[in-house]
Amino acid sequence: MEKKVLVFEVGESGFDQYVIQNSLKVPVLVEFMGVWSEPCVMMSNVLHDLADEFAGQFIFAKVDIDEQPELVKQYAVKNIPTLKVFNQGEVTFSQEGQLQEEELRVLLKGMGIFNQSDDLRLQARAKHIAGDTSEAIIMMSQAIKMEPSNTRVAMDMVQIFIDIGEMEQAKGLFNKLPKHDKERDMGKSLLGQFTFAELAANTEGQEALQQTLAKNPDNNDARFDLAICLVAAHDYNSAIDQLFTVLQTRSDDKEGAAKEMIITITNMLAPNDAELAGHYRQRLSNLLNK
Repeated sequence: MEKKVLVFEVGESGFDQYVIQNSLKVPVLVEFMGVWSEPCVMMSNVLHDLADEFAGQFIFAKVDIDEQPELVKQYAVKNIPTLKVFNQGEVTFSQEGQLQEEELRVLLKGMGIFNQSDDLRLQARAKHIAGDTSEAIIMMSQAIKMEPSNTRVAMDMVQIFIDIGEMEQAKGLFNKLPKHDKERDMGKSLLGQFTFAELAANTEGQEALQQTLAKNPDNNDARFDLAICLVAAHDYNSAIDQLFTVLQTRSDDKEGAAKEMIITITNMLAPNDAELAGHYRQRLSNLLNK
């Protein structure tokens, strides 16, 4: 028998029934949110998908802060989104700010809610980040065999292929993904990396551009192209530094293009490194508000 997806919108009158009482049976994840807030809506969508994936294993409840001021006051909600986890009638976890999908999966795993293939996938990602890419590929292959329908494994494998420069294998695997996965944040991130690799191939190349800038530091065309090459090489910090140098000159038409590229890079990084993406967004905001 198919398990029911447990997602509710709750208010003060139903909070005890849907949250407190149900938390005696399964964990209840409550998001205090504003329907007008993009981070709230994004996190809500991820939690809804997870509730669907793990049907019956936890409850996802949404509280609209504009309609439920008493609940906001009772649970001392200061910022949105705020996620609170209820177990056995008590709040056992509370976090302000948007949590990404991987962070939410780690949270659920701590409650014993996870897929074995995802667990192996996350272990493989850690191996790759630590430099043991060959072992990571083996583990990813095992995860794919364990659950062929888990496209998150395939997308992480695409990322590994991109990181090690195996672009043809990366593209071949990416092209096999369903359309809705390509349109997810991770899919867009991968597509962005393919795009930067193609753009970099149409420049003079990183070494030649560095030589040009050594002779003429005011050449923003060369600096912009160098940033593209650096992104393609995954040297994001150096790429961002080059783009901020262009922005700070405020002297030619590359200024707008540099701003747009910084935004593109932050959006591309967010699914894999939300903290770094947030740092770049803050740095851009600080510069533009001077």
